[in-house]
Amino acid sequence: MTAQAPAGQAPPALREPGVPVRRGWVALLSLAGLGLWMAFFTPIQVLLPQQIEQIAPADKEVMLGWVTGLGALAALVANPLAGALSDRTTLRLGGRALGRRHPWTLGGAVLGALGLALLAGQHTIAGVALCWAGAQVCLNAMLATLTAAVPDRVPVAQRGAVSGWVGIPQVAGLVLGVVLVTAVVSGTTAGYLTVAALTVLLALPFTLSTPDDPLPPAHVPPWRETLTGFWVSPRRHPDFAWAFGTRFAIQLGNAIGTLYLLYFLTDAVRLPDPEGGVLVLIGVYTLALVATTVLGGVLSDRSGRRKVYVIWSGVVMAAATALLAVRPTWPGAVTAAAILGAGYGIYVSVDAALITQVLPGAAGRAKDLGIINVANSAPQVLGPALSAPIVVHLGGYPVLYAVGAAVTLLGAVLVGRIRSVP
Repeated sequence: MTAQAPAGQAPPALREPGVPVRRGWVALLSLAGLGLWMAFFTPIQVLLPQQIEQIAPADKEVMLGWVTGLGALAALVANPLAGALSDRTTLRLGGRALGRRHPWTLGGAVLGALGLALLAGQHTIAGVALCWAGAQVCLNAMLATLTAAVPDRVPVAQRGAVSGWVGIPQVAGLVLGVVLVTAVVSGTTAGYLTVAALTVLLALPFTLSTPDDPLPPAHVPPWRETLTGFWVSPRRHPDFAWAFGTRFAIQLGNAIGTLYLLYFLTDAVRLPDPEGGVLVLIGVYTLALVATTVLGGVLSDRSGRRKVYVIWSGVVMAAATALLAVRPTWPGAVTAAAILGAGYGIYVSVDAALITQVLPGAAGRAKDLGIINVANSAPQVLGPALSAPIVVHLGGYPVLYAVGAAVTLLGAVLVGRIRSVP
């Protein structure tokens, strides 16, 4: 693992934060996250399915799985790598030391937006896959450093509430993105360009007006320590390993349950306006999430307990996914969206706070969170590999959602193995 200086000698960048953050800082971080999640989710939910259906209508499910899987594979590599590089960044501009996070956040936003703009002009599956993978690399550099902002600057007793506010843009970005590309602008090209522009514009206030502690060169670890630090020993850090497993299972269940939502409404529910249906479901899901995420984080902070909230939120999410398996109808889908949103709202805030409390060390926060973020990206690779054959050959959507529910429930059970966090 990355070496750390003794606590008394540690520079501000490596100290455990003790001063509560203000609302303005949380708002600007949330704004940057809003642009990021729009860039991630709007293509996956609407733009990529539309674009791929135009290119290969007969094989749209399989091709969408390949494209999103390749993008997730790129994210799997890029996130911890960008995090590790930001952990050791010591840039200077005009004789002034820059922080180690903001350059990566802004650079990732600009280059990720460029990748989305290039994606808009693609007319082959290969072109779509390559551009989406390139955009994923850059956007995951942005994600790695934005994620590290919470343990970098937020005290433990405030992390549940802050994680709740920061988690809202994950769904709000999806809702706003879908609204933009379905009701405000028309066509995949205009959709990609609009999302690209907003990704940069929403990142600027946070990167230009909030503090970002520089890392003194004397505290940069040798490259050998950085490279070997990508392996976090489950024996030395078992709670970190269990937190990874929990996140992986729950995100895999989520990937299985949401990847083919547009096609599910089209082919199983047979909704006359499936794109409009996706928008309604996302709206219901978002309202339920907003109603629970900050509340869950605040209650977790006040009680000092994390695991019980994560366990029960996982159970609730599994129940919502199972409902889609037994009731593939429009009323069933709306009900499931509300239940899933309520459960995920609590999960996203409390699990994020829990994970910051099992990180191996301050010097490698972004790298370690990047490894945890692999548990978000890897299911996007495995999800399509599991989902496509289930939908096409192994029982269709009822079996798909039953599997998703079982995997999510497994993730909820694994939380109980964490020992250092109550």
